[in-house]
Amino acid sequence: MSAPVTIRDLMTDPALFGGQFGGDSFAAWRALLAGFYGLPLDDAELETFKALTGRSEAPSGPYSELWEAIGRRGGKTQAAALLSTYHAPFMDYRATLSPGEIATVLLLAADKAQARSAMRYVKGLCDHPMIRPMIRRETETSLEFSNRTAIEIATASFRSVRGYTLAAVICDEIAYWFTEGANPDAETIAALKPGLATLGGPLIALSSPYAKRGTLWTAFKRHFGGDSARVLVAQAPTLTMNPTLDPAIVAAALAEDPERARAEYLAEFRGDISSFLDIELIERATRSKPLTLPPREGETYFGFVDPNGGGADEFTMAIAHREGELTVVDGVWGRHGSPASIAQEFAAILKSYRVSRVKGDRYAGRWPRDEFQKHGIEYVPSDRDRSQLYLDFMARINSDAVLLPPDPKMQRQFSNLERRAHRGGRDTIDHPPGAHDDRANAVAGAVAFAMVRQPVCRTSAVKF
Repeated sequence: MSAPVTIRDLMTDPALFGGQFGGDSFAAWRALLAGFYGLPLDDAELETFKALTGRSEAPSGPYSELWEAIGRRGGKTQAAALLSTYHAPFMDYRATLSPGEIATVLLLAADKAQARSAMRYVKGLCDHPMIRPMIRRETETSLEFSNRTAIEIATASFRSVRGYTLAAVICDEIAYWFTEGANPDAETIAALKPGLATLGGPLIALSSPYAKRGTLWTAFKRHFGGDSARVLVAQAPTLTMNPTLDPAIVAAALAEDPERARAEYLAEFRGDISSFLDIELIERATRSKPLTLPPREGETYFGFVDPNGGGADEFTMAIAHREGELTVVDGVWGRHGSPASIAQEFAAILKSYRVSRVKGDRYAGRWPRDEFQKHGIEYVPSDRDRSQLYLDFMARINSDAVLLPPDPKMQRQFSNLERRAHRGGRDTIDHPPGAHDDRANAVAGAVAFAMVRQPVCRTSAVKF
């Protein structure tokens, strides 16, 4: 297994994976990957390579980084699994590794479900009779091989990727990495690069494009059609990379929602989505401490709740009060678990702030009203939807008229909010796919509710 094997060999040799990747349906993938690794291309492959990368010359590879904006169902996860396998059992790094050191191929996904899906593809390839005997250890998230390499899957986090000696990094659906921090993709990529330095492994990012922001968009702007000898960027519609997909599926999606379909199937970055709030605005409006302000005598408080429907969403609540022109958010709470138990807990907190009437999400149905009523709290559905609440909140925070608690999850949710333009002129504000905005929504609601009436100012603005 230590003999040199090229990516083309892997994809075309019947004794390897030629049966899966050697047909016409993977021709575009073979041309792109062969060019990335600096292999000679025939005339047809060269034309494909130029069309995918926007370049006018033959590849000068091997390159260090490959960024791919590929339409949905274009074979990205299969390609990610193939590349992971190529850089583990088919490579030998032992001459460079220190005693006990393992060369790891890290396959990162946006969430656990995507990571598990990618690992299923990897394990399917590694069940090959030439590879199976090399497996020394297998877990739900990793495979370790006898040549001191390993493939591990994980969710994208700049905190958990440090400390590896990396043979390669494969980033799956990087345009949808909205998991940590204001710029999680950039922070995660920065944390990965030192781990690649020892073995000189490649960084490969594959994704359907999304908004015009983030590391995929940055790489596309800087290097698509360029002449960098390190960074290669490709862009391709679904049907180019996967001609077996029924074109009627793409046509129907374009007819139903053109903006979304152009991103998902034509691999075009969306022009109708933009960031809503600058992280600097949020940080400027955030007090340093404490996380929660205790209730004070003589103050009038306002509460807003966002009941969750289970799963990853939190049942959240925020409480705020007015101090002149300043709206102070005293605290924000988020809980998982029994909605009835959480409603009881939140009712007790509301009573400690002398709040007997709370506003909340108007789409939650009757159960929040009934649960809070059991504990002596009147639940009133908000007359504003979340987009209106966020637009009101933006006006307040732009005027330096909001003081926020130092809650990191709330800050991340505000910084990830997106403004989406729709035909007809009405914008909507919402979280990106796979993210959440429960705490942000509760805070925006509390701020809006506190503005409904003007209590007499009894103290000067709080300073922290």
